[in-house]
Order: sequence, then structure tokens, then C-alpha cells
Amino acid sequence: MADNKGILVVGEVAEGKLLPITAEILGAGRRLADELKEQVTCILIGEKIGDAGKAAVAAGADKVLVADNAQLKAYENGIYMQVMEKAVAEVAPRIILMGQSANGRDLAPRLAFKLGVGAVMDCLELAIDPATKSMHCTRPVYGGNAKAIFTSEGFPQIATVRVKASSPIAPDAGRAGDVIAFAVALDAAKIKAKVLETVKEEVAGIKIEDATVVIAGGRGVGGPEPFQKELAELAKVLKGAVGASRPPCDNKWVPDSIQVGLTGKIIAPELYIAIGISGSSQHMSGCSGAKCIVAINKDPEANIFKEARFGVVGDWKVMVPAFTAKVKELVQ
Repeated sequence: MADNKGILVVGEVAEGKLLPITAEILGAGRRLADELKEQVTCILIGEKIGDAGKAAVAAGADKVLVADNAQLKAYENGIYMQVMEKAVAEVAPRIILMGQSANGRDLAPRLAFKLGVGAVMDCLELAIDPATKSMHCTRPVYGGNAKAIFTSEGFPQIATVRVKASSPIAPDAGRAGDVIAFAVALDAAKIKAKVLETVKEEVAGIKIEDATVVIAGGRGVGGPEPFQKELAELAKVLKGAVGASRPPCDNKWVPDSIQVGLTGKIIAPELYIAIGISGSSQHMSGCSGAKCIVAINKDPEANIFKEARFGVVGDWKVMVPAFTAKVKELVQ
């Protein structure tokens, strides 16, 4: 452990820009590093990374390693592991942080196995033990019904951080930091899979993960039509997005891309209005970060009322149109 110092953040880039999860884990890394009085190094892996390195410095990194190579255009664990092994050998970090993204979920356990250490996945909170200087990770257990604190004895300690669980620091374009080209001799023979095609899903309006207001429907709305009419109208008035719990997605009432929950999107809007949603722990794991939850359900015993700041017991078919009309009146 004596030789392990600092935080290594594994960032993600798309089209030359930092993904929001990178700014979030840089914020988490910056807070841990300040407590340890150590540095934050960020590694960016991809192709045509552009000015993302400077953005990482502004978001909290002291040093940014940029592995920019055409072979790194698409994530493939065999080739990304080569970059990470060299980065870990050079940086010798105390802690390695990744996002709980598709890449992080695959890369973190592979890297941990290679290094002979543990990895704590899907963390909600990170803290430094003042006595041991080791990282304590809080993550959900029992399907989100409880939280537990984990730590690992080996170093570096590896953790993935859930989307929206950590707040980014305010970007500072004047922050001093080094952006360094990070060259790695890549062995193409270690590539076990190849991306043949990437299909981008077209999303109309605001993505639920970016929306400050989300109007979500559950099994209780009865079918696909309310998502296209009443819920969509309210979302439009509030300049928000429409979401759903798992049953509407399973029933093909709405696309899987708007599912909120443990197996869907993790969101943290300013306002979350849950309509006809019972409030299972799996669903609440996806929206518990919302600043304000409002529930509309005809069942007064629904679990959602235990989580909501405001609750309305009644028929959504009456409540939602009346609420929409009132909002329209107020915003005119």
C-alpha cells in the first residue's frame, strides 16, 4: 500500500466530449483526493478524443492521460485491458473509480481479477476511513431494500459508481492540470470480439436521464395510450420527459429505453411524478435520487407513498387532466 497513491478515474468519451458519468466520478474522485491530500489522474480511452482532456481537468483532474487510437474507437475488453494495465503500472493508484456503465460493469471486475484485488460495484457513496485511509463503499443490497458498507484489503481499491449517485464539481476552465498523450503498443491478437455495427436510437424530446422533470407511468395506467396522451401532455407542459416502470416496458406499451429502475435507467430529476406505480424497491432504486417525488395511485397502501414527498390517493384519469389544466393556467 505504501507505493499506492492518488485516485485514478477511468473516464468515458463520446464524439470528443466527456460523458456526464465521467464528470460525476471525477467529482467523487476529487473529494476523496482532497481528503487524502493526493492527486486525481483521469484516463480517457477512445478515438478522436479532442478537447475532452481539458474538460476533465476543468472537472477536477490534476493529470489526464489520453489514449487516442483508432483501435480504441469501440469498447472491447481485450484491448481496453491493455491500456488499463499500463496505466495502473505507471500511476500506481490507491483507488480506481469507474462509472457503473456498460463499460465499467465489464472492465472493473476484469481489471480487479488481473490485479488480484476486489471490486465493489454499483456504489452510491464513497468515503475515506480516517484511521486506515482506505475507501469505504456504500452500495444497495437485497434488491435495493437495504444498504451495506464494503471495503477491500488489497490495493488498488476498485469501485464503480452508479449514475447520478455523485455530483460533479463546478467546472473551472482555469484549473491547472496536465494533459498527456498516453501511447500503448496494442496487441490486436488479444481482441476477442469485434463491433460490426453501432445503431443509435433516435429519441424524440428530452432523454429521461437528462430531464429535470419526469412523468412516469406504471401498470396502473392500463395500457400504451396514456403514455402517448395524458402523460405526454403533462410532460410537455412541464418541459420534462415520460418514463415508465418495468411492467409497461415488459408489456411493450413503451420502449425499454424509458424504463426507470434497477434494470433500467437511474435518474435524479428535480421532480418525479409517479402515476399508477406501486413503488417496488427495484423501481425506487432508479428514482430515489429525485429531489421531489409525487405519487398518484388509487391504492392507499401502495409502497410508493412511503417514498413520496407528496401523495394523492385517487383515479389518475381524474387527477392528471385536472393537474395538467391547472399547470397550463399557471404557466400562461
